[in-house]
Amino acid sequence: GSAGSTSASRQTWMSGGAVDGACRLVRERLFATVAEQNGLDPLRLAIDGTDVVDTMGALRVPVADATRGLSFDETFEHHHRKTEELDENGQGNCHVAFAFVAHRAVVDVDPDLGLVKVVQVATAQDVGRVLNPLAALGQIEGGIAQGLGLAVMEEIVLRDGKMRNPSFTDYLLPTALDAPDVVATMIEEPEPQAPLGAKGIGEPPCISVTPAIVAAIRAATGRELPRTPVRPQDIVFGP
Repeated sequence: GSAGSTSASRQTWMSGGAVDGACRLVRERLFATVAEQNGLDPLRLAIDGTDVVDTMGALRVPVADATRGLSFDETFEHHHRKTEELDENGQGNCHVAFAFVAHRAVVDVDPDLGLVKVVQVATAQDVGRVLNPLAALGQIEGGIAQGLGLAVMEEIVLRDGKMRNPSFTDYLLPTALDAPDVVATMIEEPEPQAPLGAKGIGEPPCISVTPAIVAAIRAATGRELPRTPVRPQDIVFGP
């Protein structure tokens, strides 16, 4: 089936939910088969490592042996829960799951030239449950890189109704040389209705790291900096 685009921090939830549901159905059929073969109640069976075990101690058999010559095919269609409209007070369960993140940015600023170097970004992020630590860290670091670009580089320049920087030759993006040191703390607060408790990871950093960087530049320079990206002229000549 289709889980939609790989966007909106939804793939682990949608594709992962379908995989998780299908695996649970296969496990039920496995337990039913093993229980029938051994005269046991399938509700007493569990998986321990690579073995099917009877929780009362009457059986332990490798999954490979229990499934030899067998094939289980299952299909599972996963849907997230329905959301609700906000009430007259702006309150309501309007999102599938909420994630929380905080950022602290450390910057070096040359006030005469208006140049900014983001030295370090520290973050604490609610990730629900970490399913793949390396991939989760990559999502956080990638989101921070995008937020950095929005803070000090990325801008569509229009003049006389025409885009003046229509290609990546002129549209600035962060490179590895611009990437700051990232200190990431992943906080696990599993979402009860999510597959394995996971939450979206990649997008929250894009939201708060940009204002964190701008706030750090503001603190370093005393400038108001009411816009993003912060340009050199904003630092040198801004209010």
